[in-house]
Amino acid sequence: MPLFEYACQTCRHSFEALVYGDEKAECPECHSNDLEKLLSLPAAPQSSTASFPSACGDPSLPPCGAPGCRRVGR
Repeated sequence: MPLFEYACQTCRHSFEALVYGDEKAECPECHSNDLEKLLSLPAAPQSSTASFPSACGDPSLPPCGAPGCRRVGR
């Protein structure tokens, strides 16, 4: 299933939408079709034995560039 991230150019709301075939996404806030498709980063597989390096040196923080990264000075 293709999951895409969009930013509405009308109300600036960001959201994800499943889009099948020739369907067009619509903003769930204002119902506009004036959308910008955003670059989505694939999620890393989760493993209880493996740990991914953190950009901050703190393993409780997400890797550099991940959504929600709290790295100071970025």
